[in-house]
Amino acid sequence: MEEENRGFLRRFVEEFSAPLEEDSLLPVSPLSQRVSLEEMHGESLELGLRLLAARAAPAGLSALLCQTALCHLQQNDLSPFHCPQEAEDNEEEGKEVILLQSEAVQRLFLNKLIDVALAWHKNLPEPPPSPSRFLLCSVHAIKNKRRKMEDKHLALAEFNQLFGIKDGVPRAYYAVFDGHGGVDAATYAATHLHVALSKQQTLQGDAATAFKTAFLHIDETFKGKAKRERLRSGTTGVAVLVQGQELTVAWLGDSQAILVRNGQVVTLMDPHKPDREDEKQRIEDLGGCITFMGCWRVNGTYAVSRAIGDFDQKPYVSGDADCSTTQLFGDEDYVLLACDGFFDSIKPSEVPHMVLDALQQSGEPEDGGDAPLEKSEDTIGLRVAQQLVGHAKEAGSSDNISVMLVFLRPPQQLLSQNATTGPARASQNSTSQDAPQQ
Repeated sequence: MEEENRGFLRRFVEEFSAPLEEDSLLPVSPLSQRVSLEEMHGESLELGLRLLAARAAPAGLSALLCQTALCHLQQNDLSPFHCPQEAEDNEEEGKEVILLQSEAVQRLFLNKLIDVALAWHKNLPEPPPSPSRFLLCSVHAIKNKRRKMEDKHLALAEFNQLFGIKDGVPRAYYAVFDGHGGVDAATYAATHLHVALSKQQTLQGDAATAFKTAFLHIDETFKGKAKRERLRSGTTGVAVLVQGQELTVAWLGDSQAILVRNGQVVTLMDPHKPDREDEKQRIEDLGGCITFMGCWRVNGTYAVSRAIGDFDQKPYVSGDADCSTTQLFGDEDYVLLACDGFFDSIKPSEVPHMVLDALQQSGEPEDGGDAPLEKSEDTIGLRVAQQLVGHAKEAGSSDNISVMLVFLRPPQQLLSQNATTGPARASQNSTSQDAPQQ
């Protein structure tokens, strides 16, 4: 690993041997034109990770470079990058919000990143221990028959490294967001939710509470951005944190996650849909209604009952996430996260058999499919998500489809186990602790 890190740093400093000049184009485009001081954290990390991923940086080194560069950025006086004060845009819920010129501040961040890389090229620091749990991640996403791609996802096995957490508890974060009315809410959630989660004091002892607080916070901060930029989009989302020997899932809306243990489906969650009896009752108690217009909709508008965004229908469309925590015993196969474009066509009980079939065919390319979004050195399991997306499309899904498969043990073990025991396809419920319904 040290040799790989040194090789990357050598190539990187050859490309970026000097700071970016003030009037030069950035090598990657910022997500926004203006950001708040808080939003700068997530957008800088996203920009740095995107720059480094495009150059095949080792994931652990990439996280450490971005975390260190951000720490250096936060020590700077950022007042030269403040946007002109505009009362209407810079005021949220009675609070003054300082906005920064994104391109200028991100140029400074990238120069900090270049400085760190130059220093580490000369004297590479001792890396922290890598995650102890085997976490190969297979991801695939397609626009399908929709006019636009409004899904976003994030796989972050290096959660601790990215946020400088050194408590000895291994953590990995995975999330899928299914936007509607535009991609802005999904992009915002994919950029900022994990940052908000990392700042929760309850994270180590109570990940479910940390998740709930983080979801509500992101819904609130996106409200400020939506007001400033006149955005009307929303997003459902499902996020998983593997922390030590616990797996915590948090969700809003109808994106879902399932766990497979010894070939059996473990139910982790109940998706929020407008016609779910408790969701219907919650909305009616608030004075709203559920109507059928091709599908069940909240007040005749959105086909989701909980989401980040959709502020014209708050509080009927709630931003209050539900959570469940499941103990990990070491016999778990994988956790699968996907949007409703997958689960509307594929039943959870069908997943284990499909995954085993895909693993057995892992060396064969899928005819007519796009290349996977993410690559790994492991060939076994690499194309599983791609084949699952293909199954959903063949089953009639016309929606955007995103599938993320996080292996909790090496795929080769699953094949070996299946060779002796055969696929198990029964379902069972987890001992989850759902957050109370609103």
